[in-house]
Amino acid sequence: MALDQYTYVFVIGTFFAMLDAYNNGANDVANAWATSVSSRSISYRQAMIFGTIFEMLGAITVGSRTAETIKNGIIPNSAFRDNAGVQMLAFTCALAAASSWVMWCTRHSAHVSSTYSLISAVAGVGVATVGASKVQWGWNDGKGLGAIFAGLGMAPAISGCFGAAIFMLIKLVVHVRKNPVPWAVYSSPFFFLIAATVCTLSVVYKGSPNLGLNKKPSWYIAAVTMGTGAGVALLSALFFVPFVHAKVIKRDYTVKWWMFLMGPALLKRPAPADADRANVPNYAVIQEDEDLSSTGPESDTNTTENKIAPGTLSEDNEKKLVAAEATSAQATYKELAAQATNKLHAKLRQQRGPLRWAMRTLHNNPMGPGQIYEFHNMKILAKRIPAMIVCGALYGMNYDIHAAQTGIAGTPEGERMARVYAHATKYPNEVEHTYSFVQILTACTASFAHGANDIGNSVGPWAVIYSAWSTGSAASSKAQVPVWQLAVLSATISLGLITYGYNIMKVMGNKITSHSPSRGCSMEMGAAITVLVFSQYSLPVSTSMCITGATVGVGLCNGTFKAVNFQRVGLLVISWIATIPIAATLGGVLMGLFLNAPHFL
Repeated sequence: MALDQYTYVFVIGTFFAMLDAYNNGANDVANAWATSVSSRSISYRQAMIFGTIFEMLGAITVGSRTAETIKNGIIPNSAFRDNAGVQMLAFTCALAAASSWVMWCTRHSAHVSSTYSLISAVAGVGVATVGASKVQWGWNDGKGLGAIFAGLGMAPAISGCFGAAIFMLIKLVVHVRKNPVPWAVYSSPFFFLIAATVCTLSVVYKGSPNLGLNKKPSWYIAAVTMGTGAGVALLSALFFVPFVHAKVIKRDYTVKWWMFLMGPALLKRPAPADADRANVPNYAVIQEDEDLSSTGPESDTNTTENKIAPGTLSEDNEKKLVAAEATSAQATYKELAAQATNKLHAKLRQQRGPLRWAMRTLHNNPMGPGQIYEFHNMKILAKRIPAMIVCGALYGMNYDIHAAQTGIAGTPEGERMARVYAHATKYPNEVEHTYSFVQILTACTASFAHGANDIGNSVGPWAVIYSAWSTGSAASSKAQVPVWQLAVLSATISLGLITYGYNIMKVMGNKITSHSPSRGCSMEMGAAITVLVFSQYSLPVSTSMCITGATVGVGLCNGTFKAVNFQRVGLLVISWIATIPIAATLGGVLMGLFLNAPHFL
């Protein structure tokens, strides 16, 4: 029978489960897509769309329908002595501790692993509930804390080696050639073969627990993976190669995206006589920013700058310009950051749509003097609250990720990133354009596998709480997960990516090393292979840590340590290590307080 007296615990646990899923999307999933966005293979808005589709598709269609009662076997189920109320409280405290810590880290743009946060919190709760002796500190068949935290050091290093090996292969086959464009086009089916094989293995071993594909015979798995890889390679040879050949070799700017369906017929399509360069995107990390110009009477600028024609500078005007330059050179870091933020906000106020209205409302209605309860401030607040809600929902979609990653010019951070980019070789856009399609394939598959597999990190504790509350008994070793819970939390993960993922993306990707599509697909395939290797030995590993390690490995392929921003890497490592004691302490303290709080009989 249902534990109606503990309904409030279930409600609180549901709130923190959704908060944990939201932070998972804003932190882990945002880091996973940061590589593709930083490489300019896809835009941030496209990453939101693809991330939402494939995360939910993986979670709902082939996601795990069971969740371990004690996360990864950290606490033996017998420790609860069939007390459903204590079990509900334990996992509610674990979710509260993990979600609060990850939320604080996301707010301060510190990337941490949601998986390690929850595992650490469960360990702390276990110590407070049954004592340290009952917690599985050892290996425990790959499910104890020893096995879990072993991946913290091994996974990034191994992932870096795999990512570097794949990029060096691309470098030797394509980048070092005198004319690399034809080599990139004609060798693309081979790299589609590698990417499709790795992606299929990811789905088989990490993204399909409900289908049970990983339990099939070895010959069956080999046939499926190699068949899928060969099929994708064949399709790319028939449709992708002619399409890219027409765009980058023939430089046919009249080719539309849907013309790939023409296949080999594109090889015979004559290029225009005035085709002088390939119509492909610019994949450079730093690109010239468009000048912010006034839009007439609705411009947000409060003052009008004097525009002086060249050759007409008077002595007074020259002195004014020199003084302005000197003042700008002496601006503090906070002032330069404020100028960059104001520039972005000014652009947003000139766009169309709800965000423009919201930004203009906030800009034109600042809070007045006095406390918030002053009547004039209450009227202003009534205008600002709806605008703040709209900004919170839409601000991330319009955030300039690349500008934030490259740093602010004139600041130590901007100078550091300029030095990092200076030591990274720039490859032709025609070559990089070929690998942008490979990277989209790897990114979408990784998102599918993440949604199918890592959804258990958020839904597992919630499923245990729901099972204990609805049945009145402590959940068994395998608690069933209803589909509606998978749907709710996968949607919440997507919401976190859309609304707050930019806060993590801006400190990842190009903030570590210079990105490009050929580098990005190497990073993602290296991370995917590492996850596969660890899964074969039943060792849990964080996908976000793997992609970070692969990023460093590929960055070192430039031939110098100066091509990697090791300051950012050091901050990442510190946040990873700090997660373990902080999340564990938060969970243990919460559980200890609630268990031992004074109460009436």
